Amino acid sequence: MVKMEAHYQGEKHCEITHLPSGARIGTDAPKDNNGKGELFSPTDLLGAATGTCMLTVMSIAADKDGVELKGSRVTVEKEMALNPRRVAKLHIVLHLPQSVPHDYRKKLEDIALNCPVKLSLHPDLQTPILFHYDM
Repeated sequence: MVKMEAHYQGEKHCEITHLPSGARIGTDAPKDNNGKGELFSPTDLLGAATGTCMLTVMSIAADKDGVELKGSRVTVEKEMALNPRRVAKLHIVLHLPQSVPHDYRKKLEDIALNCPVKLSLHPDLQTPILFHYDM
């Protein structure tokens, strides 16, 4: 189990602390929901967590198999729905090295599609995912 703690700072800002490491992240309400949009919103963090989880689990497997993923990146674009306000769609695009062997790519993609964060998302949340080997 990992424990995190959040403190409301005022002005719709929260500070989250990862208690094992002491690392901190700030959040703000988005501009379209009474905030200033100065920091990640909580729903932005959902998208960021999904993309970084995919990169992380792929890198764990790739390291074990001697495949280099350094320099890979992911972009996530979040779409919100109203009534109720929620994340409706996360457009995810992964950019991976051209040097990844063709016969290894499906394994990496399956690992990404089954990352713990993605598996924890509500099934109504759409997650179109593209893999580009263009780095």
